[in-house]
Amino acid sequence: MTELRLESLGYEQRLRAADLVVRPGETVGVVGPNGSGKTTLLRCVYGTLAPSSGRALLDGADLHTMGPKARARRVATVPQESAGEFDLTVRELVALGRSPHKRFWEGDTAADRAAADTALARVGIEALADRPYPALSGGERQRALVARALVQAPDLLVLDEPTNHLDIRYQLEILGLVRHLGTSNLLALHDLTLAGAYCDRLYVLKAGEIVAEGTPAKVLNAELLATVYEVEAEVIPHPRTGTPLVVYLSGPPGERDSSAM
Repeated sequence: MTELRLESLGYEQRLRAADLVVRPGETVGVVGPNGSGKTTLLRCVYGTLAPSSGRALLDGADLHTMGPKARARRVATVPQESAGEFDLTVRELVALGRSPHKRFWEGDTAADRAAADTALARVGIEALADRPYPALSGGERQRALVARALVQAPDLLVLDEPTNHLDIRYQLEILGLVRHLGTSNLLALHDLTLAGAYCDRLYVLKAGEIVAEGTPAKVLNAELLATVYEVEAEVIPHPRTGTPLVVYLSGPPGERDSSAM
């Protein structure tokens, strides 16, 4: 099992001295307002940005001293929901996840195709294997991207807003799927109630700095929401699961003041 450790990770002014740990098998969420540095942090982990300070360590190995192919064998990324620009079938798209394990000129082998089919079955879209990827619904596209990541056989799965633009059914399905994959997972989320339900621990970013860390029950509270998000809210336990539910009572302070006049 794999551990990710960020030590004083920084990127220019967008991320400052971030310390973060994803323990083996954990699902860890990064939350915060727009522009807080969530995507920057993830990009420093999966390699599209080189940090200007600090280190990202995977089982003690610095991710940024690895070559792109070596890093891709260990870290798989699921980006924000794609608009469907891939002119490929679903099976062809998923099979691309085997690329880090092959030479540039190698085609797909029977083993590669079998791995793709296994991943498609694991995410529940094996019946869509021969359909064009752009023809899929938003939830189906996200499942296909998760399957492509699984075919990489990663140690760490990094997901940037995996529920973005999805209706609630697909949000629950995607997060439930990720939660039970058995990989170590790091994901950025906007919805705090979903983050509380599906993450083992949360890190809260504000203006490029981590301002809180811990279990969802510890982190999500009215004071933090007022300080970080500038909204008035209550946090109550879910009646069945006990996970925190965020109930928003009003908008930003300016709106509260004007509505009271």
